Amino acid sequence: DQLLPYRRRAVAGAMGCVLEIGIGSGLNLALYPEAVHQVIGVDPSPELLHRAAQASQGLTPTTEMIEGVAEALPLQDRSVDCVVATWTLCSVSEPEKALAEIRRVLKPDGVFRFVEHGAAPDPGVQRWQRWLTPAWKRCAGNCHLDRPTDALVEQNGFRMERLDTGYAKGPKPFVFMYEGQARLY
Repeated sequence: DQLLPYRRRAVAGAMGCVLEIGIGSGLNLALYPEAVHQVIGVDPSPELLHRAAQASQGLTPTTEMIEGVAEALPLQDRSVDCVVATWTLCSVSEPEKALAEIRRVLKPDGVFRFVEHGAAPDPGVQRWQRWLTPAWKRCAGNCHLDRPTDALVEQNGFRMERLDTGYAKGPKPFVFMYEGQARLY
């Protein structure tokens, strides 16, 4: 899996109580470091949450799976040390609301770690992304190829501590990656 290194890096600095938005089938669960004592997974799909619960069996951090969406997180204010999103912000209906919710549930010294694909810096690739996105989001779970993840994060109450960008292997409109860590202002 060519995405595994991205997943490993996204969870590598996680600690304490982690909220993973868009946990899906739990592909990241086995990758969390020992510094993580609890993972709360939120996903809108009951089927995927069931798979994530199965994937969590026998793992060290305790887990809790909750049906919900990133735009209305069913958690208390300032309740988690870290939020992890791997290829999630591209698919949420309202990324600004999702980021506001991440801000709300993060403790003041908490960290937001993410890996996303989105808007490429090359104008030619951006044109393809804008052209492909209307059809792509219908067949790929609302995934938007043209979202500027870095700008969304920075314009919605976060200070970027680290941001690495670049193309992964594959057709350029689909594989411009943003890997980052951000904190609350």
